[in-house]
Amino acid sequence: MRVLIQRVSESSVVIDGKTKSSIGKGLLILLGIENSDAEEDIEFLTKKIINLRIFDDENGVMNKSVMDIDGEIMVVSQFTLHASIKKGNRPSYIKAAKPDISIPLYKQFCETLSSIFGKPVQTGEFGADMKVHLVNDGPVTIWIDSKVRE
Repeated sequence: MRVLIQRVSESSVVIDGKTKSSIGKGLLILLGIENSDAEEDIEFLTKKIINLRIFDDENGVMNKSVMDIDGEIMVVSQFTLHASIKKGNRPSYIKAAKPDISIPLYKQFCETLSSIFGKPVQTGEFGADMKVHLVNDGPVTIWIDSKVRE
């Protein structure tokens, strides 16, 4: 399971010209699920995300978590995080999980994150053609792969 976390001052998801969800200051999380992912990947990532200290404290040092600042979270599915470009220039998505595996894990990830966070997590729509708008604050962008924990 891979996440690309962006610290944002605002973000929204638009589908067919209509806003599906939006957040203010917080985290936009792009989530990629692969075939070998399981509940342990969800547990690792959700705890890491909630406790990630990437927001400024009163001294301008990144020392606060999204919970510390009472921020918001949005999760958007993105299978292209598992793109492989080993052969040629056309990415292969062979490692990305098919919907029968990824949809339940995506829902479980969002539910687990919301439970730990203590408030609703905004989402995109799995499989939809989404327009994701964001203002990356910093910019701060962090990539985490649950299979690489060192």
